Amino acid sequence: MITVEKYGIILSPSEKEFENNGVSNPGIYQEGNTVHILYRADQKENYSTIGYAKTDGPNKVVVRNTEPLITPELVFEKNGIKDARIVKIDDVFYITYTAYDGINSMGALAISKDLIHFEKQGTITPPINYGEYEKLILKCGNKLNPKYHNNYNFFKELGLPEEQFRGIRDKDIVFFPRKINGKFVMLHCLRPGIQIVYFDHWKDLTKSFWEKYLVNLSEHIVLNPKGIYEVNYIGVGCPPIETKEGWLLIYYGVQETALGNLFHVKAALLQLDKPEIEIARLSYPLFSPTKQWEIEGEVDNVVFPTGHALFENDLYIYYGAAYKQIAVAKMDINELLLELKKEKISDESKKSI
Repeated sequence: MITVEKYGIILSPSEKEFENNGVSNPGIYQEGNTVHILYRADQKENYSTIGYAKTDGPNKVVVRNTEPLITPELVFEKNGIKDARIVKIDDVFYITYTAYDGINSMGALAISKDLIHFEKQGTITPPINYGEYEKLILKCGNKLNPKYHNNYNFFKELGLPEEQFRGIRDKDIVFFPRKINGKFVMLHCLRPGIQIVYFDHWKDLTKSFWEKYLVNLSEHIVLNPKGIYEVNYIGVGCPPIETKEGWLLIYYGVQETALGNLFHVKAALLQLDKPEIEIARLSYPLFSPTKQWEIEGEVDNVVFPTGHALFENDLYIYYGAAYKQIAVAKMDINELLLELKKEKISDESKKSI
């Protein structure tokens, strides 16, 4: 088992109106000893913006803005923006986030040169309703986990699968921190799994692009739920971390229990040149809700990882605790990679039996 030290809460709601109901799910960018934090800020009317703070070292907050850094401006985000992730490729920051229009939760993109000024690029997930989605993924036959049909079946029971204004839910989108084979690479989440997409420019992610993609969805799946800790669904957490062993992916798994969903922080290793190929994944969680502030909040029993920082061999995972506060946990990255290598050996041994 990996030794994980929970440092506890580093940001809580304040009296400021824009974040008086909760702070959570921070996008993280590390710059030397400084950690930039672009966090989800919720006000009491269930409206979210992106707030900003920064630390000196892994968890000492030294700056916290008194106003939101990024606010909803466009029609597809009129009811809030949240859950940012950050990577920097060359000299450009790419900030992916969830935009909510009151009905749809869609993945969107903003770019920046300085984390002060942002240019919103619009939504980059499939502009497709559930009826269209179902017709496309049916062409994958029995290659898909049956849960890929759950949302369509739900809206079909309500008589609403063809609603034009209700798009498929696709969030938790994260860019890889560099191009691979000359292309941008993005992870996204059509429940219950995590998928990958390669593209030259985000403007190429048109409806027709996604239609061709969904016909072959089974070929784009990176991870599907596996084991009790992710039996309900899984989602992307932090941007992938490049290591000699492969891309280290910190993600979350959701377990169905009699008391509701229980979130766990998980880890997997993906191939460097073909990250759609899974090398290994931990069979157990890195950590789960055990502290009172993780067990009780706006949504109970949630640890939601969205960013990381690396100080020598210490890997710090920043996460939303019960959608109410922001916390950080630490582990040794080499210990984690060694444990993943053991899982790989174990899986290969099973195959040879």
